[in-house]
Amino acid sequence: MRDSTPREIVAELDKYIIGQEQAKKMVAIAVRNRWRRQKLSPEMRDEIAPKNIILMGPTGVGKTEIARRLAKLTGAPFVKVEATKYTEVGYVGRDVESMIRDLLDIGIKLIRDEENEKVKEQAEKAAEERLLDLLLPHSPSSDGSSRESTREKLRNLWHLGHLDNHEVEVEVKETSPQIDMFAMPGMDQIGDQIKTLMGKISPSKTNKKRLKTKAAYKILLQQESDKLIDDDKLIEIAKERVEQSGIVFIDEIDKVASSASSQRNSDVSREGVQRDLLPIVEGSTVNTKYGMIKTDHILFIAAGAFHFSKPSDLIPELQGRFPLRVELQALGKDEFYKILTEPDNSLQKQYVALLQTEDVQLSFTEDGLLEIASFAEEINAQSENIGARRLYTILEKILADISFEAPERKYQHIVVTKEYVNEHLEDVREDKDLSQYIL
Repeated sequence: MRDSTPREIVAELDKYIIGQEQAKKMVAIAVRNRWRRQKLSPEMRDEIAPKNIILMGPTGVGKTEIARRLAKLTGAPFVKVEATKYTEVGYVGRDVESMIRDLLDIGIKLIRDEENEKVKEQAEKAAEERLLDLLLPHSPSSDGSSRESTREKLRNLWHLGHLDNHEVEVEVKETSPQIDMFAMPGMDQIGDQIKTLMGKISPSKTNKKRLKTKAAYKILLQQESDKLIDDDKLIEIAKERVEQSGIVFIDEIDKVASSASSQRNSDVSREGVQRDLLPIVEGSTVNTKYGMIKTDHILFIAAGAFHFSKPSDLIPELQGRFPLRVELQALGKDEFYKILTEPDNSLQKQYVALLQTEDVQLSFTEDGLLEIASFAEEINAQSENIGARRLYTILEKILADISFEAPERKYQHIVVTKEYVNEHLEDVREDKDLSQYIL
């Protein structure tokens, strides 16, 4: 786990998420505590459980983005799930343990990417040698020194990109047909086992394909990387990473809270899903196709709007397992303006970059951006408050004509001013009913 300080974590989150300082601080402390825990003696370490968090607030204020950026920052396996997708044992659908199996699959991919990076240089050398063997097949009558000279010439041509359009014949592993298992109560794990068994019964075959050298090199590089990576060791590292630093983000947790005003779904017991979730969050052992995974030290971050329910509507045992709670604030004009201008991946920068690919120079004036922010606040107040997501719909409406005409408007400089914004939003601003459908 990377040893970023809480201040460094918050500073990194600030690059992508506007406001919500209290929530950022809370998750930063939770992550730092996991690093601190690793420094303790094994006896003390096992006693310290993660402080799970509930993020409360309307949609589009940054709940999911905080968790997603946090996982990237820490290099931790991270999975986002919706509480509403799970059903109580005995009903048709996914059981809650499948979220841990999904987390492990993500952890294995994460570690495989890291291991591929470690062996990259060695694998590249081996793949290059194999490619040269394919470009210059061995002939018993060939002279050793002239062959080596030709090989070096080919190597130089390959590095210069002059052989990219040549074709070679390379052995490619055939992908075995996927067998989809129908979701049945508690059958997720059995489905995985059947897939694995079928894979062993009908092992993958290889066949030869003629490919351009660039495509062939990628396949050879992957094959050489796979040879250098110990799969058993990789899985053990992934299991350890998941158990010690895995993060499960459970969205829409409020939808399984059984408040008196939301007893509408008689098909699936909301309380049953909570009770199935409880042992996972408390700490239990989940069986996966790669072995057993302990959930005692996995960090769970739950989130929900809690419009029609509140955290106290969750069963008491589950409430106790989410001791930290923070309410994210609704966004207004000032926050929308900052979202448009400050983050490294701001919407303004995204649209400018997209249109630059068509050689169209797009820019926004400050009053134009302020008008967009003001309009987003206005529409959110009048209809459903969808937070920063409202900016996407407004910008798409404003820039629809430019995006459509961009190929014919090469080398033009288009400036989005306050007047331009008002002109393109005039119809929805005047017709409130229309704004509900368009925005």
